[in-house]
Amino acid sequence: MPSSPKVAFVSVEVAPFAKVGGLADVACSLPVALREKGSDCRTFMPGYPLALSDPRLGAKHLRDFRVEVHPGWHEWVSLHEGSYRGVPIYLIGSSHFEGATSSDKIYTAGSAQYLLFSKAVIEAFSELEWIPDVVHANDWHTGFIPVMLREQHPDHEGIATVYTIHNLAYQGEFGIEVLDEAGLPRCLFNMHQVEAYGAVNFLKSGCAYADQVNTVSPTYAREIQTPQYGCRLEGLMAHLNQFGRLSGILNGIDQDEWNPAEDYALPAHFSPASLEGKATCKLELLKEVGLPTDASIPTFGVVSRLSNQKGMDLILGCVDALLDSPANLIIQGLGDPWLDDQFRLLAKKRPDRFAFVPLFDADRAQRIYAGCDFFLMPSAFEPCGLGQMIALRYGTVPIVRRTGGLADSIIEGENGFVFEDQTAGALMQCIERALAQFSSPSWQSLVVHCLNEDFGWSKSADAYLGLYDRALHHRRAHSPSVV
Repeated sequence: MPSSPKVAFVSVEVAPFAKVGGLADVACSLPVALREKGSDCRTFMPGYPLALSDPRLGAKHLRDFRVEVHPGWHEWVSLHEGSYRGVPIYLIGSSHFEGATSSDKIYTAGSAQYLLFSKAVIEAFSELEWIPDVVHANDWHTGFIPVMLREQHPDHEGIATVYTIHNLAYQGEFGIEVLDEAGLPRCLFNMHQVEAYGAVNFLKSGCAYADQVNTVSPTYAREIQTPQYGCRLEGLMAHLNQFGRLSGILNGIDQDEWNPAEDYALPAHFSPASLEGKATCKLELLKEVGLPTDASIPTFGVVSRLSNQKGMDLILGCVDALLDSPANLIIQGLGDPWLDDQFRLLAKKRPDRFAFVPLFDADRAQRIYAGCDFFLMPSAFEPCGLGQMIALRYGTVPIVRRTGGLADSIIEGENGFVFEDQTAGALMQCIERALAQFSSPSWQSLVVHCLNEDFGWSKSADAYLGLYDRALHHRRAHSPSVV
């Protein structure tokens, strides 16, 4: 078994070329860390126009090849090769992806584009004359890659598969005719293979067929085995765990990208040894968002999708008490219209203490991370979460609910503040503990401790190499013809 396996990392979004959520950040940073560990890891993604035209990627057309998804459906796709931070990136171009001219357009309804992409990735291995030891597929869009490998490609019997669930809530559910589209027999439509609750379920399919399944934090791997978090698949998750096929590996962050000592977006730089720049960042941020520039007032920040899953309802439930404490609150994000309306009204009602930024602005997000004293993440559930890690990197103390990756990364009183009950009252009590610390002589030492935390990818990359090892063991055990 190779100690430095060849890994095909497959994702439909990869930062910085096509980014909607945290999956894109993982798809950028994890392959870099794996290559630093000696693995020949290469990334495969759709050939979106915004990626193909990005000069940072430098994609060059290699060749076109014909993909037959089923006897009545074959298409020519284009294969392109680029590179970013030392990682080869292969892009599969087709007419299905031509509308993706910006990140908010990369996801479109339907299954056909993902079936074609999955089939094309497998076919691309032969086109490149590069056969991986492990295919690492991510989220529901690539859930049929393990299925196609096992059911349609006996020539690739020895390739092991790892399937990562970044958010179990999004599963990709379609009618049985999807099997016809994929060129697969309808006999697979059963509870042991691709069917769940009367639908073809892409995520369930990936889990059923993969040699190893993992989530993006140990706590989330345990949570999804319960009805509260299992999204109707808790039985499958418990089964996978029972047979040693489910695990949780905490995501990391790219500590070169998120670095307050060098961040181009900040008005001043700082480090654990020199905090003056953080004070400057706070004053400049307050100016930027139109709040009074009083450094003595604690400032809370949020950079998030606006949804109840992210705990925005809890923030609304205690916001008056928070602002009257007194404190400033800055929220940047897009999402549910009713939350957008509520935050716009609040900004008019409390312009002295609350600022709302209803857009995605990456540079301003970095200034919020750097310029605030506290970072709020009161999530209902959080498979991993990257915001709390980025906040720590900028010396901004996280306030989180004990769930998923938040529970695995934030420890009460040590590098943040944690509450349990999913109520506005519990959140406010946690905020009060944080405010007491802000007023104490130990506040600066807490900030320095946060700045010194290490949530880089090295440890997690080692864990993924161990996961690939287990996947290869499983593949050999279930493929007697594989030497």
